[in-house]
Amino acid sequence: MQCQIRDIDVYYEIYGEGRPLLMIHGFGPDHQLMTGCMEPVFQGHPGWQRIYFDLPGMGKTPGKSWITNSDQMLSIVLEFMDQMFPNQRVIIAGESYGGYLARGIIKQRPMQVDGLFLLCPLIEADRTKRVLPAPVVLVKDEQLLTRLTPADREEFEAITVVQTAAIWERFQKEIMSGLQLADEPFLARLQVEGYAFSFAVDALPVPFEKPTLVLLGRQDISVGYRNAWNILENYPRASFVILDRAGHNLQIEQAALFHALVNEWLDRVEEYLA
Repeated sequence: MQCQIRDIDVYYEIYGEGRPLLMIHGFGPDHQLMTGCMEPVFQGHPGWQRIYFDLPGMGKTPGKSWITNSDQMLSIVLEFMDQMFPNQRVIIAGESYGGYLARGIIKQRPMQVDGLFLLCPLIEADRTKRVLPAPVVLVKDEQLLTRLTPADREEFEAITVVQTAAIWERFQKEIMSGLQLADEPFLARLQVEGYAFSFAVDALPVPFEKPTLVLLGRQDISVGYRNAWNILENYPRASFVILDRAGHNLQIEQAALFHALVNEWLDRVEEYLA
């Protein structure tokens, strides 16, 4: 399906019925990153309407030359919310850059959001300010890696901590499929011209006192985990969890714990709403 936002046809998919939960993927992939990890959770959690969409320049949503910074990306997300959930309260889940945009929503519309899930969130847009762990590979299937094309192997090895056939299968289906659709010139320009918000996204006037989950990978060399502790006091109802054997693809590398922790967060949101 498509939603018209200004001159952009925003692609989206909806699953289920009930409380609206907006899923925001990271920088480069598309909505399949979120459907791949989140849809299995809802097999045991009815009563939720899940909305997945492609950000501009990613997946099936085209980038536009007038989009030059993250402030504009956030405005598009907010307009998408206005069309999809007019006068409704929502729950937000954001991965990586999607977690950055999700905090932008919290900054601008905290009263509209009843729960927040941040998966390996981008905290510092400026890479030089990120505190990152040293690169490490904990599990490597060399036979698998030799069967991959050089390009696939390079993409897979770049940030993957657990390099097995099962992880590759999901990586290929949920992440690489989106990366192959990305408008790389558009994304490269955005990173150079305005990747960081023009405002202090984590300077909240009051804490966000709704059920929150922050999942971080101990071996995440993309956004790290240490910077996230700086925002802890913004979320008094947050579970902050750092998982070993997990990089930036935590949802794939630690699937069982991911599933359990997201289910627990949904339980807390449902309890709060009740």
